[in-house]
Parts: sequence; structure tokens; C-alpha cells
Amino acid sequence: MSIKHFLQFNDLSRAELEHIFVRTQIIKQRFKAYQTYHPLVDRTLVMIFEKSSTRTRLSFEAGMQQLGGNAIYLNTRDSQLGRGEPVEDAAQVISRMSDLVMIRTFEQEIIERFAAHSRVPVINGLTNEYHPCQILADIYTYIERRGSIQGKTVAWIGDSNNVCNTWLQAAEVFDFNVHVSTPPGYEVEPERAGLLGAVHYKEFADPMEAAHNADLVTTDVWTSMGFECENDVRRKAFSDWIVDVEMMSAAKSDALFMHCLPAHRGEEVDAEVIDGPQSAVWDEAENRLHVQKALMEYLLLGTVHN
Repeated sequence: MSIKHFLQFNDLSRAELEHIFVRTQIIKQRFKAYQTYHPLVDRTLVMIFEKSSTRTRLSFEAGMQQLGGNAIYLNTRDSQLGRGEPVEDAAQVISRMSDLVMIRTFEQEIIERFAAHSRVPVINGLTNEYHPCQILADIYTYIERRGSIQGKTVAWIGDSNNVCNTWLQAAEVFDFNVHVSTPPGYEVEPERAGLLGAVHYKEFADPMEAAHNADLVTTDVWTSMGFECENDVRRKAFSDWIVDVEMMSAAKSDALFMHCLPAHRGEEVDAEVIDGPQSAVWDEAENRLHVQKALMEYLLLGTVHN
């Protein structure tokens, strides 16, 4: 099987992603039933972190071990990558000593360059531009709770960041709609988001209008990693972009709320929402583990049916 990478959401086809969702359900059920499943025995995942992480490291490391493989943690501060070794050289060496690489870094260009010189599949654990594993988990969570996402409406409230960009790509793949509401100056950049067109999203100046009749309302922190110097400016700009009970009431009565975490209660979301009955954030967080196991299985073994 030729090498497949998962650097952006649309790197895999809808059929491939739907297979991963089927495998996620099976793998999750086995995990819940304490059934051993070790298809990746003697396989090694290298995890390279330039950005800090809780959920990404835990879900990949635990997931690889649960599949019978090994996970090795590398931080750029503690490796030659942090001392100026070319990304291309690191890719040549690391991919000769492992079976799979996950990278969490800043610019998308870094992970693209690494993948171009890698002998093994590379997974995007987060970049400034995209967060495909997160949206993989989010969509699986929606399917698990509500069924097919095709034709549904997702309301994105806040910054048009890497998570937003990936929702927009996912909408093109799975044929649903995204209503985006951002403060002025933080609008969607279609080219940066890697979009094919504007059919699957619409921008709203008023976040309440974006949330109207939505099936899912989702948001993220106002200041993403790497933009901390803008924190004070962003606090002022985003003060009206808070997902609260009133906004959730504008969505459908059975709408779900999601957040990739960590969350700041009282800023981008009120506690009544994230800790309320419509919140799916804990299922969403757990499903990072299971959907990434299915992703790693697919990238290493191809289509599995057992």
C-alpha cells in the first residue's frame, strides 16, 4: 500500500473517513469490553511536539499502546530539531527508525516538508492552520450521538483558527454546512483554510444569527497557542462572541455543544453550557483516543474488517 499521510482533513476521501468511523465504533466497543486488540504489535509511533499538549499526547500514546505498539515522545527542545537540524534530515532518520510519526507544531509547512521526506505515514497532531484529528473526533461524536452529519448545520462562534479551518474542510467532504461568526478582522481566509469553494459555509456578523437553528454549536479559545501576545486585544474584540444559554436556545432544541478544550469558562463559553445537558465535550475528548486508534490502524494496515 502506498504511503498515506493525514496532514489535512481532506487528505482522505469520504469513503476512507467513513471506514475509519466504522472501525472507531468497533475499536471503542472492544476497549469498553476490556477485549485485547493488538494489531500493531512491534510497530512504533514517534510523537514530535513543538507545541504543548495534554489530549493529543495522551490519546496518541495510550492509543498506540492499546493497539499493542510503542510510542516514543520527542520534544523539539530536547532534540536536534530544536538546534537547527533541517526538517528534511530529521524526517529521513526518524522515518527509518519508526512506523508512524505524529507531529504537533506551528506552521503547516513544517509538517508538509517532513512528510515529503518520510518513509512512513505522518499525522498532523495540530498546526497553526489545521487540526484534523480533532475534527475527526468531533464528527464521530456527532454521528455517535445524533446520526449522519450530512445536510446538518454547524455553527462556529469565535476565531477562524485551525479548528475552524478544519471544520470548513470537513463540510466539503461530508456535505454539511458551517455558519461562521467571527469578530471583524478575524474572518475566514479561504485560501489559508484550503477550501475548494464557498458552497458549504456562510459568514454572519451576528453570532446569534449563526447559531439560529444549528444542529451543533462549537467554539474554541479566543487566543490560540502562538498568539498569546494578542491576548488583551482579542479579549476586547471577542467579548460578544460567547456561547451562552441564550445562544444555545437559538439553535435547535437538541443541538449539541462542542469545544476542543482546554476551555475558559466565562470567556468563549459559559459554564452553564459546557457543563450543561447539551454539552458533548467529554465524549468528544474521549473519542480522540478511539478515532486516532482507527486512523493509525488504517494508515498502517489499510482496510481492516475484523
